[in-house]
Amino acid sequence: MSQASFFPLVSFECVHLDIANEMLVAWGHRMGPLRRPMGDDDAHMLYHEGRPVAVATTSSLIRQRVGGGLGHITRTDAVELSRLCAERTGLCRVALRLWREFVLPTRARVGVSYQDADMHTGNTYRFDGWRRAAYSRSHGTDPRSGRAGRNKWIWVYPPAAADPET
Repeated sequence: MSQASFFPLVSFECVHLDIANEMLVAWGHRMGPLRRPMGDDDAHMLYHEGRPVAVATTSSLIRQRVGGGLGHITRTDAVELSRLCAERTGLCRVALRLWREFVLPTRARVGVSYQDADMHTGNTYRFDGWRRAAYSRSHGTDPRSGRAGRNKWIWVYPPAAADPET
């Protein structure tokens, strides 16, 4: 018999953005904490026995429309999975699936994620059923952050949302 615990084995809970940002820093997310000026971000944390192990954040789209030829996807029908990070890589896949199944449907019809094309293979999204729908080439420095721009793959869920007629 196992010993009783005060925490469930695993839970996925809404948390304050400050807590999510602490974990993004602690786990070394390359974009760092989420600090967008719109103020409508939220965060969900995956816990194991009460200890945070992964985080997923949701934000409104920065621009009115998604780029890369996906202009039919707009801020009114989509949200961005703006950060996905975990203390170990396998847990990103778990947090992504929980976000897609339980958070996305409460926020929007379409989920979008921008992934650095030079750093990631895309397997986390691909294996979760997302569609790599577009490529966005960097054009210099990001005027908001001052950081060098990044070449990005744009991932969309559900996959059919990438088609203009849906």
